[in-house]
Amino acid sequence: MRVPVPEQDPKERINNFCEVSLGYTEQQAITEAKRCLQCEQPSCVERCPVKINIPKFIKNITKQNFDKALEVIMESNNLPGICGRVCPQEQQCESACRLAKRGEAINIGKLERFVADHCKKRLNTKIKKKKEKVAVIGSGPAGLTVAADLALLGYNVTIFEALHKPGGVLTYGIPEFRLPKEIVEKEIGNIKRLGVKIKTNVVIGKTLLLKELEENFDAVFIGVGAGLPYFMKIPGENLPGVYSANEFLTRINLMKAHEFPNSATPVKRGKKTLVIGGGNVAIDAARVARRLGSDVTVVYRRSVEEMPARLEEIIHARDEGVKFLMLTNPVRIIGKDYVECVECVQMMLGEEDDTGRRTPIPIEGTEFIIEADQVIVAIGQGPNPILIRSTDLELGEGRTILVDEKMQTSHEKVFAGGDITCGNATVIKAIADGKRAARAIDEYLRNKRYMLGNITKKNI
Repeated sequence: MRVPVPEQDPKERINNFCEVSLGYTEQQAITEAKRCLQCEQPSCVERCPVKINIPKFIKNITKQNFDKALEVIMESNNLPGICGRVCPQEQQCESACRLAKRGEAINIGKLERFVADHCKKRLNTKIKKKKEKVAVIGSGPAGLTVAADLALLGYNVTIFEALHKPGGVLTYGIPEFRLPKEIVEKEIGNIKRLGVKIKTNVVIGKTLLLKELEENFDAVFIGVGAGLPYFMKIPGENLPGVYSANEFLTRINLMKAHEFPNSATPVKRGKKTLVIGGGNVAIDAARVARRLGSDVTVVYRRSVEEMPARLEEIIHARDEGVKFLMLTNPVRIIGKDYVECVECVQMMLGEEDDTGRRTPIPIEGTEFIIEADQVIVAIGQGPNPILIRSTDLELGEGRTILVDEKMQTSHEKVFAGGDITCGNATVIKAIADGKRAARAIDEYLRNKRYMLGNITKKNI
C-alpha cells in the first residue's frame, strides 16, 4: 500500500499560502521506495518525457544514498524539486508502474521531490569552456533546461527574461502553496552556478530584437511560453472585476498582491468568485481566490471526468471549499459599473471531437443566473505575440513557432521549444523540449566548428 504524504489540514491551509503537501520524511521515503519492483524492463522510464532512470534513483533511496539518487535524476532533469511537485506523474511514469495494475503505483513524484529537498549535491561547475555564445529567450522550464544542459557542455549562455524575476510560469503562474518560490530560486541558483547569466527586464521584440541576438550570438533558443490569455468573447467580459487567470495569478505569485498594502500591487478580494475553466490554471486561480476569503465556484462546460486538471489538485480544491458546477457554460457577464452576476447555460455532451473528448452542446432554455462580483477566465493561453510580431519566423497552427524534429526554426541558428511551439503543455514537456533543443544546438555548433576548421585548413 502506498505511503500517504502528510498534508496541511484544509481548514488551516485556506488561511495561508504555505505548501499544502509536506513531503515525505526520510523513513516514509525509504518505506515507499522499497515497494518498487525494480523491473528489468521498466515501463515507467519509457513514459517519462525526459527518461529519468526511475528504478535506479529509487533503489538508491532504499540504500539511503540520497546524493546518488539525485545524481541519477539530474542526469536527465535539472529541475527535480520543481518537477517532483508539479509534473502530472499520475498520467505519465506512475500510470505505467506495474503496481498500478495491482493497486497503487509507486509515488514517483513525491520520491523525486524528497530527493531534491534532502540533498545538498550541486551540479558540476568545473567545466571546460567553449568559445561559442548561446542566447536563451525566456527563463521558464524550457529555457532553464537548455541553459543548464549547454552550460554543462561548456557553452557561454545568457538568458533574457522579460519580467523582473526569472522562472517564467514557475514564478508568475504556479501558486506558492503548490510550488514554493524558494524551490524555484534554489534550482535557478544551481544553474547560475554553472556560469549561466540571467538578464531580467529584457523584452525581446521591444528592448532587443531577435535579429540583434542572431548577430551577436552563435545560436538562439526561444522559450517564451504561452503568455497571451484567451477570453470567451461574451458580453460583459470588459467589466471591472473580470480578470484573466494569467493576470490574477501574476498579481499574487509575482507581485505578492495578497500582502497589499505591504506590496505595491493590489488585487480584488471578491465576495463571490466565478472561475471559468477546467485546467490546472483554473484550479490554481480558484484556490488562490479561496485563500483571499472568497466563496468560489468553478464552472466547466464538460464533466468532471474530462477536466484537464490533475485529480490531486481538484481534490485539494474541494477539500478547501471550492464548489464545482459541471456541464455549465457562461454566456453573459452582467453588471452596470462592476460585475454583479453571470448568466450561464447548461450543457450536454455529444460526440467525441479531435481531442477524444465529447463535444459540449448547449441545452436550449436552460439559462440561469449565478451571483458573482469577480470572474476569473482560465480557458487557455496562446503564444506570446510581442516576439512573434517582430520576426519573420515561420509559424504553425495557432501562431506557434514552427520547428522541425530538432527544434530548429526557419532561421538556421534559431531553435525553440515549450509552449511557444505547441500551445499549452506541461512543465515536464517543456523540459523535454529543452533537452532535445540543447542536443540539437550542440550538434549544430559542433558542425559549424568542424566546417570552419576545414575551411581554415584549406586556406593554409
